[in-house]
Amino acid sequence: MKTAKLKDMVNGWFVGNFEPSLYKTNDVEVAVKSYKAGDGEERHHHKIATEITVMICGTVEMNGIVHKEGDIIVMEPGEATDFKALEDAVNVVVKIPGANNDKYQRGQ
Repeated sequence: MKTAKLKDMVNGWFVGNFEPSLYKTNDVEVAVKSYKAGDGEERHHHKIATEITVMICGTVEMNGIVHKEGDIIVMEPGEATDFKALEDAVNVVVKIPGANNDKYQRGQ
């Protein structure tokens, strides 16, 4: 049995081909991400991975659409999104396949 603390993981990522990781694989990446109101990410896309976000609590805005607890958002490769936490929020993110260095900002 392995155990760890989510607080010790980098940005909530705990499965994937990075350090630290509880399960090292290129097949998938999994994270539990916590955001404070006002936190956000610049517009970006993935060329390889599909990214699935499950809203656990809170409210966020992605591409001008408000998402809340229970919503599931699927971003296919090449689809761009931005992200802003409208209130404190927690989500689970799954990237399939796990693809290191597959995050591209505008113009990349």
